[in-house]
Amino acid sequence: MSFIQIEKNSDFPLQNLPYGVFSTEEEPRHRIGVAIGDQVLDLSAIKHLFSGPALSKHQDVFDQPALNGFMGLGHEAWKEARKFLQKLLSASEPTLRDNSELRKRAFVPQASTIMHLPAEIGDYTDFYSSREHATNVGIMFRGKENALMPNWLHLPVGYHGRASSVVVSGTPIRRPVGQMRPDDAKPPVFGACKLLDIELEMAFFVGPGNKFGEPIPVNKAHEHIFGMVLMNDWSARDIQKWEYVPLGPFLGKSFGTTISPWVVTMEALMPFVLPNPVQVPKPLPYLCDEEPYAFDINLSVALKGEGMSNPTTICKSNFKYMYWTMKQQLAHHSVNGCNLRPGDLLASGTISGPDRENFGSMLEMSWKGTKVIDLGNGHSRKFLQDGDEVIITGHCQGNGYRVGFGQCSGKVLPAISVP
Repeated sequence: MSFIQIEKNSDFPLQNLPYGVFSTEEEPRHRIGVAIGDQVLDLSAIKHLFSGPALSKHQDVFDQPALNGFMGLGHEAWKEARKFLQKLLSASEPTLRDNSELRKRAFVPQASTIMHLPAEIGDYTDFYSSREHATNVGIMFRGKENALMPNWLHLPVGYHGRASSVVVSGTPIRRPVGQMRPDDAKPPVFGACKLLDIELEMAFFVGPGNKFGEPIPVNKAHEHIFGMVLMNDWSARDIQKWEYVPLGPFLGKSFGTTISPWVVTMEALMPFVLPNPVQVPKPLPYLCDEEPYAFDINLSVALKGEGMSNPTTICKSNFKYMYWTMKQQLAHHSVNGCNLRPGDLLASGTISGPDRENFGSMLEMSWKGTKVIDLGNGHSRKFLQDGDEVIITGHCQGNGYRVGFGQCSGKVLPAISVP
């Protein structure tokens, strides 16, 4: 129990304590906070209270405008901070509870905050690690016999994305323009994307990186994973289809990627850990990991179009459907000596399950535009229209509490006219 009142279905109980970066209209300075109930604890106001062996000499990390410094301290510092914050916010601890002056400075209502990207993202990588999603897309474009490419069951497939266009939840997304080839028998055309899609994903932030040339072993990878966010990898399917051969996604992906503002730590998620998926064939030794690192995270996507009074849920999925774990992704990413740094963002790829209601993209829900997605009350979609708002939520359900991620949302704006 905390001395802060927390509603039963709050995403942010004492068991969670996610980190984020916020400001207010009265104080525009970006600062690090922790979500607790409907409040934000401003860590810059209480940084002097962190007196443990790992943090006493690094209190300055809580006075920075991004989480990179704290992420870089490593898992022992993260554990120490979490243990201290849970004690500080507990109902029986008077340090903050009974200090009215400090309490007034330290807490800010979430409703009055402006949320920002949690870290300065130097690099962003997107994986393709849901077998169901990869199989569905493969069937659509290559047929059942060649659904998965030969490498897919042997390594976590991924590509390097564009870090500069990763934006925080609530940021509008402009419909992109580019080259497309709607008719394979005709030359390409230029214009606004017509097949704008969502991708239900999650992503994790890297903590301490690795030295250039020195891989991160899979059995140590968890020490480099700070925490997770929700993610929408907006996708222009018609632009993507024309451009991706032979080097992969480019303008069809780089126009916008949305993440949720609160980073849920791996410590908060460990009560919801599951056995790793069975992988056949067995991966090469550098990817073999016996420690469980799959997670039971309920995920949902809702869509609200113009003229709709309420959002309609179009997808219910779960992070447990991932085939490759985050530890395997990180080990593979660094095995060639590629150096990762604090604040780097690594995404899961679309998270789809076995049934249509679990499909994490409209490409799958509409099965390449051949089926209608019913939104109720006469509204339907195959792909996104201008004015559509997409809202992704996620949570782990505990016994009498939930560890949630808040929202990852964005609204589609019309394309800009290009001569």
